[in-house]
Amino acid sequence: MKKNLKMIFLGAPGAGKGTQSDIVAERYGIPTISTGVMIREAIKNNTEMGLAAKSYTEKGALVPDEVVIGIIGERLSKEDCQNGFILDGFPRTVPQAEALDKMGVEINCVVSIEVADEKIVERMSGRRVCAKCGASYHTLYNPSNDGVNCDKCGEALSIRKDDAPEVVKSRLVVYHEQTEPLKEFYGKKGVLVLVEGQEEVKDTTKLTLEAIESTTK
Repeated sequence: MKKNLKMIFLGAPGAGKGTQSDIVAERYGIPTISTGVMIREAIKNNTEMGLAAKSYTEKGALVPDEVVIGIIGERLSKEDCQNGFILDGFPRTVPQAEALDKMGVEINCVVSIEVADEKIVERMSGRRVCAKCGASYHTLYNPSNDGVNCDKCGEALSIRKDDAPEVVKSRLVVYHEQTEPLKEFYGKKGVLVLVEGQEEVKDTTKLTLEAIESTTK
């Protein structure tokens, strides 16, 4: 595999891209760069771009793309990124990807975790949590003993608002409209690989690592 693995993970909410990016980051010894964390750190450290971001966050406004790109540039110049990185949460749109290009951030591997919408809805709407002890279950893959109450503390299980089917479907619409076009954008650059999300995390991981190896020789 070539040095300097500069990666992005794509995939609908609930496709498992966060899990896979964590595994890949650990395997290759590269950092996962979360834009949310980066913005908070830049503000805390009073960097030039952090101060620019602060002027927006204090008003409750979204931080503009050019400021986010500047913060990414500051972060990628640090020593731990010399052998590569994984961008988490950016770019979400084609204009953001174009802005990365203009800044000279060259992405050489984009992995898209492919999971059908109906499977995403099934996965996420089947999740149940215990508000008392934090235990998590799934109606299909990991149900509690009675399917209603927590096995650990007996508290009634509930569904998170974000996991309600109508909310999941709404998030999927946003993903298809705004983020999925990145597949075509990076496909034209020859750096996109598609990975079919599997039922078992380890099976998806195996396919992901094979895809990365094949595209970065």
